[in-house]
Amino acid sequence: MKSNFFSISIIVFSFLFIGCSNNETASDYGRLKVQLTDAPFPHDLVSEANVTIFKVDARYKGNMDLDTQANDSTDVTVETDKGKPFIVLMENEVQVNLLELTNGVTKTLVDIDVPVGSYDLIRVYVKGINVVLTDGTTFNLDVPSGSQSGIKVFIKPELMVNGGLSSDLLLDFDVSKSFVQKSGGFNFKPVIKASNLSTAGTLMGTITAVEQDTIVGVEGAQVAVFIADTLNTTTFSELWLY
Repeated sequence: MKSNFFSISIIVFSFLFIGCSNNETASDYGRLKVQLTDAPFPHDLVSEANVTIFKVDARYKGNMDLDTQANDSTDVTVETDKGKPFIVLMENEVQVNLLELTNGVTKTLVDIDVPVGSYDLIRVYVKGINVVLTDGTTFNLDVPSGSQSGIKVFIKPELMVNGGLSSDLLLDFDVSKSFVQKSGGFNFKPVIKASNLSTAGTLMGTITAVEQDTIVGVEGAQVAVFIADTLNTTTFSELWLY
């Protein structure tokens, strides 16, 4: 038995060296790969928690002239919002049952070249949110601004992408807080946190209790991690049989 941290982890910015053409250099672009994963949702009556992601973009704060650099050879699409450039990372509908992406299972969302520089904000656009109970009952949920302006996830400190190097960003989607049970259904209030994997680690352990003089693993125990007095993340323990 071990505990895993909740995450609909969008493991972002896995940048690999590639060659560029049309007078572009290797230091101008890196390879971007976005993957999706999750940890168990602590609700025995729920069989599916579905989200359709149809667009992902990132706010660019580098110094490149994107109007001249974005071209067919790099497949880079640049949009402007309130004077700030955003790199479009993906514009395809991908429906995901978050409860299937557990224990290291991932789904790739993005594999694209992006300009080097710093990125301080990711926006995830979603629709088609629903929860399906084990008895087949389905609850369709409203998406507060998620389909129009996207779910905004700030990156602090900013993620720096260097040419020819790798940089990974993990988006932790707290499913237990995002799908809130209410009388007669659920509310969708997305809670996502960005973590730079170059400065992050993994915490694992066992949670036990004594039952009739026997030490047993505990399933469903809530685990919280604090940094100083600030709650950093929470999860629930799973039961592993060996």
